[in-house]
Amino acid sequence: WHTICIVRDVTERKQFEERIRHLANYDSLTGLPNRMLFYDRLSQAINLAQRNRHELALLYLDLDRFKSVNDTRGHDAGDEVLIATAQRIALCVRQDDTIARLGGDEFVVLLSEIGDVGDAKSIAEKILAELAAPMNIAGQTITLSSSIGISLFPADGADVESLMRAADSAMYHAKDKGRSNYQFFTPLLNLAVQRRMA
Repeated sequence: WHTICIVRDVTERKQFEERIRHLANYDSLTGLPNRMLFYDRLSQAINLAQRNRHELALLYLDLDRFKSVNDTRGHDAGDEVLIATAQRIALCVRQDDTIARLGGDEFVVLLSEIGDVGDAKSIAEKILAELAAPMNIAGQTITLSSSIGISLFPADGADVESLMRAADSAMYHAKDKGRSNYQFFTPLLNLAVQRRMA
């Protein structure tokens, strides 16, 4: 009997597959989960919260007047601001919470388990303070603020879409209230959204 053994190093292929998987699930600029991965994590967190009967909170965050950074300082500076924003948000949340970049200057934070609304309020206040501090970008000082909308499970929705929609509405309400603040979703905001769409 003769045995022929073929050995092939698949390390490179495995690394390539891992890179493709990473690109599909993570934002290439900040390294944060992207929309697709975030929706998956939010769906899992909702299922867990239903089973264990606990609350979770969603913070939808948008940088105020970010467009002016791109317009006056250039897109490279804008990218640096987004990277710094991701890093600063990470300083404000717990280890098992999820931060994602949805695109542009929109970020979202999933607080997977909260004791009460005070937890969401406390983290929103920390994020606002952290992002209001001046940033040194390419030797220049940039100061921005942010607006945050907050929705709660199960009070404001029982699925991914309704929680995201509620948090988004609350974020626009925060902008309408003068920016640089956070607002919780209320059913009255639905009427405002319907009016705006009309």
